[in-house]
Amino acid sequence: MKVNRAYRYELNPNAQQRLLLVKHAGAARFAYNWGLVRRIEQYQQSGKTPNAFEQHRELNRLKPTQYPWLYEVSKCAPQEALRDLDRAFRNFFRGRKAGRRVGFPQFRKKGRDDRFRLRGAIRVVGRAVQLPRLGRIRLKEEPQVQGRILSATVSREADHWYVSLTVEVDLPNPEPVRGPSVGIDVGLHHFATVVGDDGTVAKVEAPRPLERSLRCLRRRQRQHTRKRKGSKNRRKSALRLARLYRRIRHQRKDFLHKLTTRLAKTKSVIVVEDLNVSGLLRNHHLARHVADSGWGEFRRMLAYKCLWYGSRLVVANRYYPSSKTCSACGHVLEALPLDVRGWDCPVCGAHHDRDVNAARNLLAMAR
Repeated sequence: MKVNRAYRYELNPNAQQRLLLVKHAGAARFAYNWGLVRRIEQYQQSGKTPNAFEQHRELNRLKPTQYPWLYEVSKCAPQEALRDLDRAFRNFFRGRKAGRRVGFPQFRKKGRDDRFRLRGAIRVVGRAVQLPRLGRIRLKEEPQVQGRILSATVSREADHWYVSLTVEVDLPNPEPVRGPSVGIDVGLHHFATVVGDDGTVAKVEAPRPLERSLRCLRRRQRQHTRKRKGSKNRRKSALRLARLYRRIRHQRKDFLHKLTTRLAKTKSVIVVEDLNVSGLLRNHHLARHVADSGWGEFRRMLAYKCLWYGSRLVVANRYYPSSKTCSACGHVLEALPLDVRGWDCPVCGAHHDRDVNAARNLLAMAR
């Protein structure tokens, strides 16, 4: 079984390499924005848009006269950026045809979209990674890369640079996991309620990294707005703010990785709901709490980890009334507000905890 895996490590570049990284990120950002402007202009003129290959040939013709500074970086950086733009347009038109709300591709911004992708002669040498035109850059930890390297994506978070190596590895077909089947209901009071067919009920506490750091975040945001624009103090304040956002993001991903790995390795069948997360984010009362939970990332991680470790993932229909259905007799309530955490069945009289009842109904689908 051939799968693609990504290994992400933090880079430890010197001053010269740091300057080259900034140049590559700037070249990729320029190519993306240039290609977006050209696509809009040509669509307004002729009603058609060029693809990534045509735009790359046009950029190569303009490079000697108008953009000679692009020769200082690898040709892969602008080329891959134009491919990303082409993919963004395909996703946009595909989503519009399917009737989904998909945003039009946006321009990339300096300081927020500092990333680029390279292909070609990429290899790991000891505790360093060899990248085209960048040379050998040290890593802050010992890499453990297995498989054929396909590409390297370099990105900046605050003042730290990271490289994500996409590799193709041939894995043996995993043995089916010998463990209980579980139904998982995600929520805001608890991140997940896990009910197994062996009778176990477990509620996983949510880490809430954003909520725990919200007081500090608001204070730093107020301090940042008071700094004079263009000053060194404002740049320092922006860096402190970006570091806090990075820490919150890493705390959330660490929790999700540990939980999904444990579930995929120990449970034979996992049943989850197909939640409309984008719709929930439009609720201004719940948007921050839903985004802090990371439900979409949780399901995405479960999907590929179940494939790796031999468990099976079952996704329930989005409109399945798991919370309103009595797990004892099957009666379905007409309505169940979100603030009701427990209810009694009017038919059989059974008392239900909202989250546990939903998880039991999801588990019944696996049976």
